[in-house]
Amino acid sequence: MSGQGSSSAISGTVTVLAAASLKEAFTTLGAQFEKQHPGTRVVFSFGPSSGLAQQVNQGAPADVFASASTKNMDQVVQAGGATSPKPFASNEMEIAVPATNPAHVTGVKDLARAAVKVALCQSQVPCGVTAAKVFTNAGITVTPVTQEVDVKSVLAKVSLGEVDAGVVYVTDVRSAGSKVTGIEIPADVNASTSYPIATLTKAPNKAAAQAFTAFVLSGAGQQVLAADGFAKP
Repeated sequence: MSGQGSSSAISGTVTVLAAASLKEAFTTLGAQFEKQHPGTRVVFSFGPSSGLAQQVNQGAPADVFASASTKNMDQVVQAGGATSPKPFASNEMEIAVPATNPAHVTGVKDLARAAVKVALCQSQVPCGVTAAKVFTNAGITVTPVTQEVDVKSVLAKVSLGEVDAGVVYVTDVRSAGSKVTGIEIPADVNASTSYPIATLTKAPNKAAAQAFTAFVLSGAGQQVLAADGFAKP
């Protein structure tokens, strides 16, 4: 058997652990992959990259890991869970406020106001790490009223009007549609994160895992990511 594998050789379930911010784009990619490879099924587990890396390192059975930061992927590589991760996208931060913007937030400095209730990701999660870089760049201190497990949880708090603002990725503001209003962060203070992907060393379905990883990195995969607001890696 050669390691190349034709599409006919690819079948079965591919289990993909992916950062929460990838939910919309990867759901689309999964459907396209299944169509290209009849007999395959892509099963996703979305969550915070830090938690997913921990799952891999604890031996959770999975085929592919797509992280929202190189740091969490490096943790998996160092533990022997993956080799040769490849960057496939990047993402910048944006402020999300409820559609009516009750606290009249106009920019990043407003997040330091005591009266503004802010939701952030937990400090070990990529969206929390990247938001912290924004605050450092802006020279402000932000005290959140809540720190959420992943970016979609922050977005939910904003959508429901439970907070005045949240710092999420530009792709999340886009995915929320009219539920939130996005307030751009100026380029000179904004920060971005790089997304790497890798087939896992102990992937139960290695051929299909490699094919899915290659698909995400392909031109077709990149088109889906760009359409969802992701920038090039």
